[in-house]
Amino acid sequence: MSEEGEKTERVEEEEFKHIVRILDTDLDGNKRVAYSLCGIKGVGRRVARAMVLYSGVDMGAKMGKLSNSDIEKLKVALGSVEKRLPFWMLNRRRDMITGEDKHIMGSDMALKFQDDINLLRKIRSYRGIRHERGLKVRGQRTKSTGRRGLVVGVVRKKLIAKLEKTGVK
Repeated sequence: MSEEGEKTERVEEEEFKHIVRILDTDLDGNKRVAYSLCGIKGVGRRVARAMVLYSGVDMGAKMGKLSNSDIEKLKVALGSVEKRLPFWMLNRRRDMITGEDKHIMGSDMALKFQDDINLLRKIRSYRGIRHERGLKVRGQRTKSTGRRGLVVGVVRKKLIAKLEKTGVK
């Protein structure tokens, strides 16, 4: 009887997937389904929960214990996010170019974000100019915060004065 127990344990270990791949993203198999889906860019807790409920997968199950059919259900659900969620839950409403409501996930998100910034720079909008100059974009104050770069200030002046005294240029 102990041999059967060992066999079932081995089978369970083989079935468990430590990494599950969905939308070109490696997800942790040790986390619950909804939390594991949050590892995909563009999928937060709320969207993940909605997609798990829509697909009919057990919310409390670990991602690594899901069968291949359940993983396919999740992939289909994530593929039809725009149809299943209300417009206010989408992350790209009124697209600048097409005007459509979309939900972008995965690597497309970073590409679209960079394209938007480049468009703002190209049309010379206020936000685009602020992005170009590396300044704050959303109205924050800039007198004392957001300082970065190579400007050293007083320390640099002291160093220059010291070098002038020694005669090194």
